[in-house]
Amino acid sequence: MITQSFLTDLTYKINGAAIEVHKNLGPGLLEMVYHKCLIEEFTLRNINFKSEVVVPIIYKGKSLNCDLRCDFLVENLIVVEIKSVSTVSDIHRAQLLNYMNLLKVPKGILLNFNVINLYHEGQETLVNKYYEMLM
Repeated sequence: MITQSFLTDLTYKINGAAIEVHKNLGPGLLEMVYHKCLIEEFTLRNINFKSEVVVPIIYKGKSLNCDLRCDFLVENLIVVEIKSVSTVSDIHRAQLLNYMNLLKVPKGILLNFNVINLYHEGQETLVNKYYEMLM
């Protein structure tokens, strides 16, 4: 059974990997650079993940191939979306929440690498109804 404690520990590991990437590269690069480096860091830390996961779209009972992809799915439990933008907006949060709901996972992490301090200003954690079902 998945516990809140397990998700908290996994969140900590993901954020630690992201901080390591940010510490080595700093802000100002394209999202794809951070994505590739995060793949390496997750691998080095033995974090179980999938990259560029297809997000299923079911419309009126029909599965549609929309080629919608999230950046990472970690342990099939946490969606990780990365950005390199001047400001994270509500549309970025909505995108992450939609991915979480469509993939039926309880937690998501939004990482913005275009900041001075990733820990304090570059990461947000979101939960949804699937998280509440774990309680």
